[in-house]
Amino acid sequence: MTRTAALLGASLLALASPSFAQDAASISVPPLEYTHRELANGLDVYAMPDPGAGTVTVTLWYDVGGKDDPEGRSGFAHLFEHILSRKTVNLPYGQISTMVENAGGSRNASTGQDFTNYYETVPPQYLERMLWTHAERMARPVVDQEVFDTERSIVQEELRQRVLAPPYGRFQRFVIGDNSFDESIYRRSVIGSLEELSSARIEDARAFHEAYYRPATATMIVSGNFDPAELNRLVDQYFADIRNPDRPVPVFERPVETPRTAPRMVDAYAPNVPLPAVGIIYPGVRADHPDAAALEVMSAILSRGESSRLHQALVYRTQLAANAGLGVGSNEEDGTIVATAIVARGKAIPDVEAAIDAELARIRDEPVTAPELAEAKMEIVSSELRQRETASGRAFILGQAIVSENNPKAPDENLAAIQAVTAADVQRVARTYLNDQARVSLRYQDESARPERVPEDSWRNPAPVPTFVSVPPAILAANELLPEDQRMAPPALGEVRAMATPVVAERTLPNGLRIIAAKSTDLPIMNAQLVLGGGAAADPAERPGLATMTAALATQGAGGRSAPEIARTLEALGANIGGGAGADATQMFVSAPIASAGEVGAVLADVVQRPDFVEAEVARSRTQAVNGLRVNLSQPGPLASLVLNRLVYGAAPYGAPSSGTPESVAAITRDEIVAFHQRWWRPDNATVIVTGGMEPEAAFAWAEQVLGGWDRPSTLKPAVGARAGAPTGPRVVVVDMPGAGQAAVTAAVRAPRRADETYYPLSVANAVMGSGQNGRLFQEIRAKRGLSYGAYSNLSARTEGGALVASTQTKNESAAEVVGLVLAEFDRLAVEPVADAEVTNRETFITGGFLRSLETTGGLGGQLAAAVIDGLPLSEIETYPRKIAATTPDSLREAAAIVSAEDAIVVVVGQADMFIDALRAAHPDVVVIPAAELDLNSPTLGL
Repeated sequence: MTRTAALLGASLLALASPSFAQDAASISVPPLEYTHRELANGLDVYAMPDPGAGTVTVTLWYDVGGKDDPEGRSGFAHLFEHILSRKTVNLPYGQISTMVENAGGSRNASTGQDFTNYYETVPPQYLERMLWTHAERMARPVVDQEVFDTERSIVQEELRQRVLAPPYGRFQRFVIGDNSFDESIYRRSVIGSLEELSSARIEDARAFHEAYYRPATATMIVSGNFDPAELNRLVDQYFADIRNPDRPVPVFERPVETPRTAPRMVDAYAPNVPLPAVGIIYPGVRADHPDAAALEVMSAILSRGESSRLHQALVYRTQLAANAGLGVGSNEEDGTIVATAIVARGKAIPDVEAAIDAELARIRDEPVTAPELAEAKMEIVSSELRQRETASGRAFILGQAIVSENNPKAPDENLAAIQAVTAADVQRVARTYLNDQARVSLRYQDESARPERVPEDSWRNPAPVPTFVSVPPAILAANELLPEDQRMAPPALGEVRAMATPVVAERTLPNGLRIIAAKSTDLPIMNAQLVLGGGAAADPAERPGLATMTAALATQGAGGRSAPEIARTLEALGANIGGGAGADATQMFVSAPIASAGEVGAVLADVVQRPDFVEAEVARSRTQAVNGLRVNLSQPGPLASLVLNRLVYGAAPYGAPSSGTPESVAAITRDEIVAFHQRWWRPDNATVIVTGGMEPEAAFAWAEQVLGGWDRPSTLKPAVGARAGAPTGPRVVVVDMPGAGQAAVTAAVRAPRRADETYYPLSVANAVMGSGQNGRLFQEIRAKRGLSYGAYSNLSARTEGGALVASTQTKNESAAEVVGLVLAEFDRLAVEPVADAEVTNRETFITGGFLRSLETTGGLGGQLAAAVIDGLPLSEIETYPRKIAATTPDSLREAAAIVSAEDAIVVVVGQADMFIDALRAAHPDVVVIPAAELDLNSPTLGL
């Protein structure tokens, strides 16, 4: 059962026990439909037309990844992924991203051990233009010194942000990564190391492209709203004449890996680790191995959802761990099985290790039960169903199968294989692969626990690293950007294709419950969301986190069912459930196959109306929440956001952390939770939103059957008083976090409420400053200077005053410089006119993202929920694009007058001694407070 902050719904039929659960075989998962052809130059082309889609997705998958990094150049395939999308002979630096965002589309790329992919999702009329950009990158990229240096710096910042800044980043990427394989092509991390990235040269990049990027190593997948015949014509036009280089692709002679015959222990240490972690690594199997399906089912039984064995044994019953799980990772040529757990505060590492060992021994020694087997299959099948909802989702499923298994039929064949797995199969693979003579055990603790004379890199694998191939030097002349008058113009736009708009209907029941229904897909899935007014703003001043805790506990026992019974029941039905509190509302959700809707609803009716709030569950949830908060507060980015929010709103309800603090959550009592639920969880304060494959009338009947009997109290509906408070004054605050892998930089000014008409032009102003890769913050901080992996701004939507917030992360040494760049963009937005074309382009970017969100069941439900929370008409899903498009340069400038460096509140969290002198020179009044002395419970933060 997946827990996320979203929404909840209901169902039809009473459920006496999990024995009524649907069998996974009863869930109809539509097969992937595609056509395939191969060009004479070896380019594989897959077409997946969907006339009902509002977009088209173009993906190029190359048969090159981290395993192909040259000798001494770990992380190079990933670095080159960044380089390739930046410049070609006909496209200046960053023009591809500009083109995509100006179309209202999105683009990205990723690198795995076996592949590198590049992808865009755009309106259908931009298909030809996207194909042209891919041909440019394949045949005519420009790799010059400026591009190389900038992208290398960006990748190094990405490594700091993903690996060095989070408390468990080193554990996942370095400790587990280096010890998963020995003499293997997969030995090195895809993201590489700062040292080897620094040693790379531009000549390496040119040689890498010449060696690996060619039609014969590429697979194109086009999915969405397009004409297949037209696609064939365009692919031939732009790709058929691209030649493969005369030299063959370098081949690395695979080392023969020595089987592990004895267990090994690894002790690792890192800065700012709030809770120890443990892990176990076993050798696994390649993606197309016959045992892959049984291992996936085994992993689901051990680790998927709250009823899984590891969660129940380590997190729920004994509370030894803050979380625990086991994953099966399979690449094209090999794989791993990794179990991990974060040790709960006050618990002992050996006890957690013993508990994991006991569960691994149990699945080896005893057959799993029939209900466990059925539940695991249902969870896997229903998850696959959700992934196939969109054209882009189906394209990625197909692409991953091709690069990992060399078989486009694998996704459908794997589903059939999952259905055929038996309890005997699960026990067999557990006995075969959970072999303690081949295991590597891991312990990961804070740097303060490292014994004297133990080196910082004590985690390194003692097995020698294989010697990898050295790519031969490039022999072709380097490409250069053509003069502007000689460049090929992008292709003209194609024909605009029709997009279906969801029809929204609503009713209100006699008990005051509002029901909204909108069919969003033909797939047999449904999503139901419950929106309850109040949210975290309704928390008492001394109890931040109460609304969030109430939502979390609602599923931990209700209507006489225990928390494990609820988890087992819903997971056996293929349902995901979650909940949480935002600033203005509590939201809960359920997502399930329609075939399970009736049984799911009976449980959810209890969750909404009759939660038990058993004292033991309250205590358990408090402990888990406190552990989670301590992990979150050890990271620069999340901590900076919490501090900034307090400074922006002060003592007002919006200022308190919605998830609470370790101290406030620890003090919450059962009586307070019961009282909060009674006060705010009532039908006349609630809206149910049903999206997915249900027809509106069926959705209305479903919701009424489940929540129509919810009693409306005789008391007046509660209301929250002033939420935002008066604006606070500008200031610059530094939170000193010694050992932080990066510095987080945030800045904010107050903004209008969501229902204010100035919200729309201010949204466009925000997009100019910091949305997407064309935002000014991204361009100035990342693209031009390589100081960050990303820099963005966001305009919060709140019932009362919101905030415009800029945020980024950078190496500690450049924090002061980045603060200056952020504040310069605040002033620039307020005083510098924005050209009409830039306004139009940013409008298109905003509306494109909004319309893409309506294509998914959860996205449509989320937009309708936002309208409910903010007091907007449901027609907002139709009028929002028009209101954004009505922005002019004048209305934008008028709305942006609130943005200025002089009024901004700035927060920097990082290792202060590395930047404080430079920051103080620019901001003499800066206030510094050690992270250990910060008081998030106080409106003044203890400053």
